[in-house]
Amino acid sequence: MQLEGRKAVLEALNHNKPIDRLLLRKEASGLQGTLKVIAAKARELGVVVQEVDRAKLDGMAQSGNHQGVIAVCPAKEYVEVEDIIAIAREKDEPPFIVVLDGITDPHNLGAILRTVEAGGAHGVIIPKRRAVGLTGAVAKTSAGAIEHVAVAKVTNIGRCIDELKAAGLWVICADGGEDGTSIYDADFSGPIVLVIGAEGEGVSRLVREKADFVVRIPMLGRISSLNASVAAGIMIYEAVRNRIQRRI
Repeated sequence: MQLEGRKAVLEALNHNKPIDRLLLRKEASGLQGTLKVIAAKARELGVVVQEVDRAKLDGMAQSGNHQGVIAVCPAKEYVEVEDIIAIAREKDEPPFIVVLDGITDPHNLGAILRTVEAGGAHGVIIPKRRAVGLTGAVAKTSAGAIEHVAVAKVTNIGRCIDELKAAGLWVICADGGEDGTSIYDADFSGPIVLVIGAEGEGVSRLVREKADFVVRIPMLGRISSLNASVAAGIMIYEAVRNRIQRRI
């Protein structure tokens, strides 16, 4: 979903409507007038602001009258991290949270949300910057799962992981390297945070260093890595197996 035009976007900002990012027409002399006011308000609210060429806005516009500003809004409102933990408490289950460290492909995010919902995880945490949000493409790929999965968006993944560890959750980081423990030798049955890295780059070094355990999916063929959503699915369902066995 997106909003176009100065009045519509400013109205959304003034009423604190959720916005993933704000695209403003880049001007040689800098932002002026209403666009400058919109940018200041957005930054005050912590919205990601990007100045782009007019051609970019023209290509995105659906109304034909963007007036130099387009706000990209989530297909569903985000929750707080505390809300995800509360969901686990309400179900009387050890928290099972999936953290996505920089997933940029909307199809990967949508597929992961679908697996998260099917696997009974309590929620997903994504970063505010350099990652895809809850776009229409994500909603479509999730096949409806987006409506049933709590998603929190945070400014700093590393700080968020520190807070989850302080709350008693164990952080398990997925890594494609050979130094991790095989997922089949790991214990996913307790209160866990499962960290899945970005396409190509994997989990960032800082986040990896904060993990309590690093695990890997055994790769027996010639290919050394899996698509992010496929890897997430394997990890999530190994956690499902562990947690079912714990109840028996």
